[in-house]
Amino acid sequence: MTSNDATSDLAETADVVVVGGGSAGAVLAARLSQDPARTVLLLEAGHAYARDAYPPALLDASKIADPDHDWGYTSRGTGQTQIPTPRGKVLGGSSAVNACVALRARAADFAKWSEHGAEGWSYDDVLPVFRMLENTPTGDDAYHGRTGPQPIRQRADGELTPSLRGFVEAAVTHGFKRVHDFNAAEQDGADGYPVDVVDGVRQNVGLVYLTAEVRRRPNLTIRGDVNIDRVLFDGATATGVVGADGTVYRGHEVILSGGTYGSPAILLRSGVGPADELAALGIGAIADLPVGQRLQDQPGYYNAYALAASYLEMTPAVGSLLWTASGEAVRDELDLHVTATHLMDGSLSPTGGAIVLQAALVQPESTGTLKLASRDPGEPPLIDANYLGTGRDARRMLEGVEIGRAIARNPVFAPVTESELAPGDAVADDDTLAQTIAANLAIYGHPTSTVPMGGAGDPWAVVDSVGAVNGISGLRVADASIIPEVPSSTTNVTVIMLAERIYQRVYAS
Repeated sequence: MTSNDATSDLAETADVVVVGGGSAGAVLAARLSQDPARTVLLLEAGHAYARDAYPPALLDASKIADPDHDWGYTSRGTGQTQIPTPRGKVLGGSSAVNACVALRARAADFAKWSEHGAEGWSYDDVLPVFRMLENTPTGDDAYHGRTGPQPIRQRADGELTPSLRGFVEAAVTHGFKRVHDFNAAEQDGADGYPVDVVDGVRQNVGLVYLTAEVRRRPNLTIRGDVNIDRVLFDGATATGVVGADGTVYRGHEVILSGGTYGSPAILLRSGVGPADELAALGIGAIADLPVGQRLQDQPGYYNAYALAASYLEMTPAVGSLLWTASGEAVRDELDLHVTATHLMDGSLSPTGGAIVLQAALVQPESTGTLKLASRDPGEPPLIDANYLGTGRDARRMLEGVEIGRAIARNPVFAPVTESELAPGDAVADDDTLAQTIAANLAIYGHPTSTVPMGGAGDPWAVVDSVGAVNGISGLRVADASIIPEVPSSTTNVTVIMLAERIYQRVYAS
């Protein structure tokens, strides 16, 4: 073991230093600071807005991926080298810029976590946590909570635009089930989304967990615009972190909640990762662990339509979902999403209105990597998602797009559109469509598994079942990066649950 603790310029100290104020970090900061005897320092690379000062672009649920609050990442996939990969850079993280979808991971997803040796994450373990964190006025009490911090609302038929409602009706006519609550017992079918939106306002964790009352706690300090370079060590014990500007923040414990891209990049710069990769960058190894070696994300493709003149309504933007199994799904997987949203500028349509049916492969078998481009904390990491890296993934992706196009042609839905904008009617045969998909992939935006948790027998495991980094004292990772396999859902509400569950298991008295 070596030490990288070569600095002593002390700025602040706390019992726990939390790096990253997104959907895990904000939750942990709020929960940890409930104990007035515990000091907590939350460091966020983006701006830490006061609760009543978030700009309109971050509050408006119809707007996503705000460029003023983005890391500017790109990723690689099969056939493409520069796929825009938005991630929120602001207090609230990606929950402040996402599409506000509040889908939970399925029981079958958590069963896969257990197969990696991650203990305490069965569906029976996590359902009470999902209920505890949620406040929603609808749904079965067996699955839903009424008083939690996170507002979640099920889109009712009357809220959906005529075209979003038409998508659901067409999917049912096409032979799929109607599912009235994706966060209950059944997910195989179509309906409106559950969303974390109230009166059109995105309910990001910076608002709902870091409330005015929480922010007034004398034992909680929140610092924005602090980009962290690396963790500091004394031997194999974490002692704090150092910012890109050289400022040191000491802590008895460090929790990395920088997300699937941020947390592994910090670990790698700190000397925690594959020893050969680190040596090539001149970084001494503190712990030789497979950081960044099993990235998973869900590829998507935008099948876009111009709305007909009588159906130009585009609010709310989100939306409707078909969640189903491909012809090559295994066991009880539901490996395809086809989403219907208005997350496209209407000015790009000749009619002034648009609807996008995005197909997404939500249980890919392909895995990719995250590596450092250099030791510079200001340089984005190299993200290679390896989208469609297997023939099975490519076939299932094609099937998802074909399902969406078939629903679009259904007589129930066809009247709401005037024309197909992408890929367009000229793309008709399977081979051409497959080539078009591969050349025009878009991220679905739910990356995981760069710092996966697992048991002693899992060769990919970097952290244990509560996020403690193997072989290191005083260092924990808690965010989507530790999920051992990407779930078949969107990830935001599952990451909130993950942070709540780690708090319960490790810190709650």
